[in-house]
Amino acid sequence: MILGLTGGIATGKSLVSDYFKSQGYPVIDADQVARQVVEAGSLGLSRVVNHFGSHMLLENGELDRKKLGQLIFSDSEKREDLNRILHPLIRAEILKRLEQLKKQGCDLIVLDLPLLFESDYEDQVDQIMVVHIEQDLQLKRLMKRNELSQKEALQRIHSQMPLEEKMTRAHILVDNSGTKEETYQQVAAWLEKSL
Repeated sequence: MILGLTGGIATGKSLVSDYFKSQGYPVIDADQVARQVVEAGSLGLSRVVNHFGSHMLLENGELDRKKLGQLIFSDSEKREDLNRILHPLIRAEILKRLEQLKKQGCDLIVLDLPLLFESDYEDQVDQIMVVHIEQDLQLKRLMKRNELSQKEALQRIHSQMPLEEKMTRAHILVDNSGTKEETYQQVAAWLEKSL
């Protein structure tokens, strides 16, 4: 089974992803792939620099993620440009890893995709799990985690598909507003029932 794991920014998707890893299930992490395709010297990084300029680089030649984040979360056109540049590279790497894991005959493969719906991965997965919390809690967690102002945090939340819409399109909902253990229990119950 291929499980698409998603949610909103700062809703606890990584917590659930880490739980699957701790239980021995392979996880393909789209954020990790996205970082890999813009590593120093990569094709992705050269495309980003060609489009947005060399001021997007740190002195050591790596991508200045903070500067790029400020740019794309305050300008939807620039965010779309970045997606157009990097999405094909990210998708190709994710699908390559997925094929490798399928050949290994895994019972469950987790695709950890923050933008599962926005990037059209629904046809790649058998079921979709959405991790959710109330927006007030999401906002507080994001501001604290990323040291953002309320305005910056809201820009990032609103750059994604509304969480309510993701929830209506999910097969499994995981409420992460309680304790870590309560979240783990929901995932464990689903695993027991589904595999």
